[in-house]
Amino acid sequence: MKKIIRTDKAPAPGGAYSQAIRIGNMLYTAGMGPIDPKTQEIVGSAVEEQTRQTLTNLKAVIEEAGLTMQSVVKSTVYLEELDRDFAGFNKVYSEFFPDDKPVRTTVGAHLKNILVEIDLVAVTE
Repeated sequence: MKKIIRTDKAPAPGGAYSQAIRIGNMLYTAGMGPIDPKTQEIVGSAVEEQTRQTLTNLKAVIEEAGLTMQSVVKSTVYLEELDRDFAGFNKVYSEFFPDDKPVRTTVGAHLKNILVEIDLVAVTE
């Protein structure tokens, strides 16, 4: 059975989509960016700041579903400036996933006024 996950600790969807959906033991998040959930404004101008806010938003959704970041098995990352920002992004990303890192795809993409967008897939044991 499909369950919609919603929390005020992450930005409200900016379109016709949910923050996350849980089906059985799988959780799929929407792509999220560096938006402050209270102000709905972009946080930071550097990729490190934006990555930290993005992952903080995703962590709030994961936790609302009763999981932890260690439950994440897959991430898809979009960087506006892949060559320039990969190292800074990767440093902050590693803070959120210090051990047993999920598999990841990282690609360059044209993003609307942000430097990073990430979506996650998590599983319960």
